Parts: sequence; C-alpha cells; structure tokens
Amino acid sequence: MPLRPAQFTAGQDTKPFQAWVQRVSGLIGPDLHGDIVDARPLPANFGLIAVLCLAAATALLLVVEGHGAGRRGDEAMALLFFWSGVVVLVVPISLRIAWPRVARGERFFLLFLLVEALFYYKVVHSPTSFAGHDEFLHWIAADDLMTAHQLFLSNPLLQVGPSYLALEILTTAIANLSGLSIFAAGTLLLVVLRGTFVAALFLFYERLTGSARIAAIGCLVYMGCSTFVLFEAMFSYESLGLVLCVLIFAVEATSRDLTGTPRLRAIGLMVLLLASLAVTHHLSAAYAAIYLGAVAILEILHRGGLTRTEARYAAFIAIVTIAVPLLWMEARGTHIANYLGPIIEGGIKNLLGMFHGSAHRSVTTTSSVPSQPFGMRLTTLLAILLTSLGLATGFFRSLALAAPRDGRTGWFAIREILNRRWRDSRLVFLTVLAFGFPVSVVLRLSIGGWEIGNRMGTLAFFGVGLVVAVSIVHYWQGRSPQGWRRSAPALALAVIVLGGVTSASLNPIRERYKVGADDQSIESMGIETALWTKAWLGPGNSFTSDRINRLLLAGYGRQDARLAVSQGVDAGRVFRAEKLDSDDYWALAKGDIDFLLVDLRLSTALPVLGFYFEPWEPKSATPLSAAALLKFNGVDGITRIYDNGYIVIYDVRGLHGRS
Repeated sequence: MPLRPAQFTAGQDTKPFQAWVQRVSGLIGPDLHGDIVDARPLPANFGLIAVLCLAAATALLLVVEGHGAGRRGDEAMALLFFWSGVVVLVVPISLRIAWPRVARGERFFLLFLLVEALFYYKVVHSPTSFAGHDEFLHWIAADDLMTAHQLFLSNPLLQVGPSYLALEILTTAIANLSGLSIFAAGTLLLVVLRGTFVAALFLFYERLTGSARIAAIGCLVYMGCSTFVLFEAMFSYESLGLVLCVLIFAVEATSRDLTGTPRLRAIGLMVLLLASLAVTHHLSAAYAAIYLGAVAILEILHRGGLTRTEARYAAFIAIVTIAVPLLWMEARGTHIANYLGPIIEGGIKNLLGMFHGSAHRSVTTTSSVPSQPFGMRLTTLLAILLTSLGLATGFFRSLALAAPRDGRTGWFAIREILNRRWRDSRLVFLTVLAFGFPVSVVLRLSIGGWEIGNRMGTLAFFGVGLVVAVSIVHYWQGRSPQGWRRSAPALALAVIVLGGVTSASLNPIRERYKVGADDQSIESMGIETALWTKAWLGPGNSFTSDRINRLLLAGYGRQDARLAVSQGVDAGRVFRAEKLDSDDYWALAKGDIDFLLVDLRLSTALPVLGFYFEPWEPKSATPLSAAALLKFNGVDGITRIYDNGYIVIYDVRGLHGRS
C-alpha cells in the first residue's frame, strides 16, 4: 500500500532520532576497536627514554626552585618555577606512556620513572624531616619502638596506631641494620613501596586484560586519584597497606588458572599477605575484603559454575580475608567501628543532606572553609570531567571484555553479562566499582563527607583505571589512531595525572609560616622550642597545646602530648576562653597535665584548615585573641618558664593537688 503524506512525514521525523541513538550507542556502546599491537614485540626507544629522564630531572629542579622562592616569599616566581616543573614532569612522560605503539618494557620503565619522580616531588617539600600530620604520628611510634624495644606502647595522638605497627617494624629494622635515621630509613622504604605498588598494579591489569598498553594506561589513570601523590606516599600505615592490598589482587588474579601444587602455593602466599595486611592497616584490609568477597560472590553467581575445588578455594580465601582482620581487632581490643564509624556516619549524613538541600548551607556559610588557587581548582575540575567522559565511554566496553569469547559482540555481549555469563568476575566487579568515583566526588563537596569521599576514591580508582584505559584503547584511539585520535587521548591522560597533583593538597608550594596549615605550620621556631623541652625538662612530661605544637612536642621533644586537659575537657576549650573559669581551673588542678604551650602566632590569623586544635571545635570568624592565650600569666600556681616572644610555656604543676 502506498504511503500517505502523514505516514511519510512521520517516517522522516524518526530518522534524526535514530541517527542520534546510533551516535550515542557508538559513543558508549560495547564495541571493541582496539588493535592487537601488544601481540607484536616492539623495540624500546632508548634515545627518547634518555630525553624523558633528562626532562624529569630538569622538572624536579624547577620544583625545588619553586619551593625555594616560596620560602623567600617570592610568590610570582614560586608559582612560575613550581608549576612549570610539574607540567614538564607529568606531560611528556604521560604522552609517551599513552602513545599507541610503544614497547612494553618502555612503558613499564616510564611508569617507574614517573612514580618515583612524583615521590621525589612529595619528599622535596620537606627534604630533611617528616612534615605531614600522619607522618609525625608514625614517626613517634617508630621512635618509641626503637627506644623502648617494646610493641603496643600507647599513642595518645593516634589511639588505634599501636595495633598496626608493621610500617614501624620494617622502618626500625632498616634503621638498625643500616644505621640510618628513622626519617632516612622510612624514606628508603617508601621508595621501594612506590615502585612495588605500580609494578603490582601494572601486572594486575595486564593479567586481567592481556594488554600491556591497557595496563600502563590504567596505572597512569590511577595516578590521577587525589590520594596517590601525597596521601599514599606518606610515612603512614596506609602506604604499606595499599601495597599489600594490590599485591594480593595481583596474586589472586594470577592464581586463577593454576592447578594443583602451584595453586596451593599461590593460596599460601595470599594467606601470608592477608595476615600481614591485617596487622598493617585496617582500611586496606577492608579494601581487600570488599574485593575478594565480591569476586567470590560473582564467581558463585555466574552461570559457568565452579567446580567443587574452585568453590572451596574461593570460600576459603573469602573467609580468611574477613576473619583474620576481625580476629586481630578482637585480640587487640581495637574495634574499628569506633574509629571509622563516626566518619562514615558523618559522610552519609552530608550526602543525604545535599539531596535534601541542607548540607550546602552548612558548607558555604563557614568563614574558614579551606580554598585552593583558581588554577588548581580548574585543573582538578577538568580532570574530573575527562575521567567521567572516560567512564561513560568505557563502562560497557569493559563489561564486553569480560563477556564469553564465543563470537558475540556489541550489545549481545552485554546481554550475556546480564544473563550471568562472563569469563572473568574480576573484570565485572572492577567495572562496577568504578561507579564509586562520582559518589566520592559528591562526598568531597562537603566538609563532613570529605574524608570518607577521599578514602572511597582510593578503592574506586582501581576500577576507574581499568575502565578509562579500556575507553582510550578501544574507542578514543581505536585500531589505527591518526591525527587527534593519537594525541588528544594522551594529552587528556596527562591532564588527569595533573588533576591528581592539584587535588592532593590545598597548596603544594612550601611557603612561610601559616597558622593552622599542618605542614605549612612546621618551621624552625616550633622545632627549636620542642627540642628545648627535651634538653631542659627531659622527655616524657605531660604537655598540651594546639594541633601543630602537639606534634612537634611529641616528635622532636619526646614529650607526652595530650589532646585533652582532663577527661571531658578538650585543650582547645581551655585555650580559647577569654578567662580561666572555675571549671577549667579545676580541670587543670585535678588533671595530670604538667605544662601548657601557648603559641601567640595563633592570634595573627584564622587557621588555614579551619581549626586550631581539633576539627570539631567551634568555628570563629575572628582569630584567637592574644589576651585569651596569655590569661595564665596572673594565675596563682602557674609559672611561665619559657618565652621566646611568640611561644610561651607554662608550668601548671603548682595547681596539682589543690581542692
């Protein structure tokens, strides 16, 4: 029957819609267009490797000069040198790693070069001593272990710390064998851990995908995680815990096709790694439990079925992964829910508050919300957008990689996944895990949810790295990339890595002293005061002070730095009050604090991080008053024993025993 005009018009109207659907399907669809260049060995370009090594050395010199200009107060030159160095370091190496036709060994070496250069970038911020807040806590624990030769000593500044001393044990072992200081031994250990992490992650991705190119790009994407450059490179237990975690992932993936004695040996190695992880870091142990537990569940669910032996192996590993950390916490009496519970609860409340419109108001009205320079925020935002684009175009393609290799392609492969038919549960879980990235970004938009969002991103990026790498290889570059398809994806990866640098800290350039800025607040005056207390008062005295000086007293002064004056009375409450009222007076009299350290520089500015003493303290629109900090001068029983013009130490032992 011939078409009527109306029918003809309707058919014409559907064509643009069909074309639009086809374009969207081509963009996000599961078609795999990557080449098989990984199957053909390529020679390494040693000349270009040498040039990139020279470029990295030059870039690090520029970073050092930027820190020097920042210390001198030359802000313009500091910005120019520092960020020029960062760009020269990241962009050329990232471009070469992501280039389509590069030898496997060359990609592997350049990953090592970049990760160690980024570690040097972190260390050169404070090249002779620890500077991060968490680093001080573990330095104190390592020094206690080396001095007392006894495990599980209390640490008032990190109550959960004594139960997880693997990092300190390794560091003190290196220090004892080599004669190095704890700082030098810890830095040497971190150099090894950084290289081990990227090697294990590369082998893990390569084992899953069969492609060295995807593996190298996945490692590069992981460097864009906000925790990679600084947080995971600190002298802290998560630095060792995450290395053990990714080693477990790699061993488990490799053992999948083993049988008999080799499989038993691999399982034995995994049990040793899991036991080591259980006594190293609680959160990394949780990451391993989530990954291995999810893989075991998917193995049971998929329709390929497991043999009885494989089911036993999967169940055994899942039980060990969950049971060993729990048994260790029970043995030590450390219940992680008490430590992480409030953080998780606060993050969830902030996330729900955003959807209901209540969290946004609490964030934007706080006068002391930390902020970054505009250029850093713009780079971070661009990196997030590029990562999101990679996830959108790589999600179904990553699932298609896990589909059975029976000739079915396109959306038919996705239908197989939905019918619970896949060849590798690890690929399926990592692809789904990448959904954690947008959730972590949303959580980081609020102060209350920032910490959980930051920690969540560490786990989610194992999936993000895989999905974005698959997107670049199988869509953006394709089988025979030419022109912009060759260079633009590589440049986007460089921006993602730069986003990892810019999102890692508020201001990475070392500058002059700032109030309440953690590593930017650590300088020679505070250190010399802490050393004075050790030399003239002796170690082990009970002190309390602000957040920064507590660290210096405990680290350099070897004093017993406390968070509270007495039970239920925080130090911040006593220092902030304009007058010493009766409640605070009796808290000092009945408590066991020996000395108060007052830093008058707190009265010169608001804290950069939003708090002087603890994150939960009341926010203020004005700095602390000098009169409030000096209110102890006229109190009977309190003596001023040290005063360098900025820092004052009061002896309050004369109050003890008064009633």
